[in-house]
Amino acid sequence: MSTELIINSKPSEVDIAILEDGKLMEYQTQTSQNDFAVGDIYLGKVRKIIPGLNSAFIDIGHPKDAFLHYNDLGPQVKSLLKYIRNTQSGGQQTAMLDRFKAEGNITKDGKIADVLTQGMPILVQITKEAISTKGPRLTSELSIPGRMLVLVPFNEKVAISQKIRRKDERDRLRMVLEGMRPKGFGLIARTNSMGKSAEELKADLDTLVKKWETMYAHLKKEKTKARVLSEEDRVSGILRDLFNDSFTSIVVDDESLFLEIVSTLDTIAPGRDKIVKMHTDKVPVFEKYGVDRQIKTSFGRSVPMTKGAYLVIEHTEALHVIDVNSGNRLNAKENQENNSLEVNLVAAKEIARQLRLRDMGGIIVVDFIDMVKSEHRKALYEKLCEFMKADRARHKVLPPSKFGLVQITRQRVRPATDIETSEPDPEGAGTIHAPINILGEIADSIEQLAKAGYRDISLHTHPFVAAYLTKGFPSPRLSWLFKYKRWIRIVPRDAYRYLQYRFFDRDRKMIKL
Repeated sequence: MSTELIINSKPSEVDIAILEDGKLMEYQTQTSQNDFAVGDIYLGKVRKIIPGLNSAFIDIGHPKDAFLHYNDLGPQVKSLLKYIRNTQSGGQQTAMLDRFKAEGNITKDGKIADVLTQGMPILVQITKEAISTKGPRLTSELSIPGRMLVLVPFNEKVAISQKIRRKDERDRLRMVLEGMRPKGFGLIARTNSMGKSAEELKADLDTLVKKWETMYAHLKKEKTKARVLSEEDRVSGILRDLFNDSFTSIVVDDESLFLEIVSTLDTIAPGRDKIVKMHTDKVPVFEKYGVDRQIKTSFGRSVPMTKGAYLVIEHTEALHVIDVNSGNRLNAKENQENNSLEVNLVAAKEIARQLRLRDMGGIIVVDFIDMVKSEHRKALYEKLCEFMKADRARHKVLPPSKFGLVQITRQRVRPATDIETSEPDPEGAGTIHAPINILGEIADSIEQLAKAGYRDISLHTHPFVAAYLTKGFPSPRLSWLFKYKRWIRIVPRDAYRYLQYRFFDRDRKMIKL
């Protein structure tokens, strides 16, 4: 698998696209005002205690008060509160915890009113961005992530990522980290730490300690409702969390961002900065690498797939609903059960991609095409779980219910990405799907016709579409010849609407799809 990172810089935002084998898998937008992002640490002020919910509302400067539950305080919250008091009063002379006397841990079944009081300052970290009418979700169990390690203040433990399974490697990492762990801090070894030398791990730790010292400096001078430590921008965060040997190219169209990425790669992966390319072509970078086209075809209510099938995706306040449709298929030789399985397997792969692409979180309900055989339902469930393994967000997939529904829960930390792809209808007052989608629909139809044994095929369509299908080298028609071994005769029809098309056989009879 080859991974490409394409970055489109705009005056007020940066669009980030991740392609795997040329297919758009993740799409994010970073605005210039990237406040209240996941991972940011704020010095908040307790605005209100809610005993009935065992929670508190915290004012961090967001228009909506942020939510902090007792279970998210962390066992060491009393030590954290003492550290804040001492720092702001001048009693804590250093950022480090060598001489800091920790307080006792709170109990799991305690009351938040016994820990927090109204008006009290508290350090909190955003775990979920504001979504709809809800404010951000917080935790006071702070953590500072690096590429290989995570620094956890007021903790004395060393933990190893569960994805590192070799016992000898886990033991080695534990021994190395115990030897370099600062007093008063805990360390978590991330998956990227596997195989890394003690020197590399120490360098990453030093970077995290500097961030903690930066937070301390801000804490000394800041009042409440201020950000004291900012999470890295999304480009740097992606490189920190995702960069590996599968990355073959990083393309960016902004010089300052280009230099920043080169510098970042020189730190985390020396010698790999050669894969970073500066896009200077007059054609926009997203247009050049086909990202714009994939955005048009991948977002929206209806998502086309191969073999003529398509998904219908609906977003509600409570959950996301996905319906799988087989569409018009020419598979007379196959029985309905096998046909349903084939469509469902294609849909499962696309659904796993859509969840990553749109960053859909919470509850997702998928209505697959009904299948009678239990072995087919089991095969579908196993394949869906396999496709979901590439998803970095925490998730759980349940087996199909009695009604044939598959339920998925996926970690939700920010609003789902929703891009409007429909356009005004040039022939009416309504809207139509993005016209670029018609190319995929026509190609899928040609594939089905080829499988059904049709040889002499004529495509009748609007003159504008007909002209596009024959332009360039290779033109879409020539690409179809190479792929489907069929030369498609294209006939412009003045009477057809803009996105209308029909297929005819050698006897000039219309083929029903």
